[in-house]
Amino acid sequence: MSSIIYLESVTVEFDGFRALHDLNFFMDHRELRVVIGPNGAGKTTLLDVISGKVQPTSGRVIFGKHTDLIGRRENEIASLGIGRKFQTPSIFANLSVRENLELSLARPSKGVMATLRSRLSGEQQARIEETLESIGLGGRGGERAGGLSHGEKQWLEIGMVIVQQAELLLVDEPVAGMTDEETERTAELLRAIARDRAVLVIEHDMEFVRSLARRV
Repeated sequence: MSSIIYLESVTVEFDGFRALHDLNFFMDHRELRVVIGPNGAGKTTLLDVISGKVQPTSGRVIFGKHTDLIGRRENEIASLGIGRKFQTPSIFANLSVRENLELSLARPSKGVMATLRSRLSGEQQARIEETLESIGLGGRGGERAGGLSHGEKQWLEIGMVIVQQAELLLVDEPVAGMTDEETERTAELLRAIARDRAVLVIEHDMEFVRSLARRV
């Protein structure tokens, strides 16, 4: 099976500090991988390099068969099919759950309200409803996003990435602050997502890692 992401001899330095050194890393399509390690080991830097937030000092980063990610901006990399979910949920708290998905799907360039007033296609509406069901928020699209629990906000943000049909999902410490029930539900959600796309997870919770990981 061909790799969806491939890093070759990647080094990242910040003012003399080497966050990554000569890293070789790859993932296959529809693979679920968990990266663990102590603070300062470079886990988040790995996601930063793949998503374009940080440019490596040296090395290559290839997405798909031959798309070189070096030098590309974050929004450009996102449009290629790489989605990232950060540790702290970043949602529009005063908008509804569905409106958050609509904005993510449309990637607004004319402002939030102008985007929400625009008409979605039938395919887009169906994709949003499917996403709501998949993240456990089916039937709750009209609720204000700020009223969701911490875990539900995390699931919504995951939905905001997958509704864009990202081929590779990057997830940073998804269960921090969650209840045991929410943690279990998150593991189920990520396993389900990985049936159709590659998922790379950074996590410290070893119980969660054991319940989730196909490969560490």
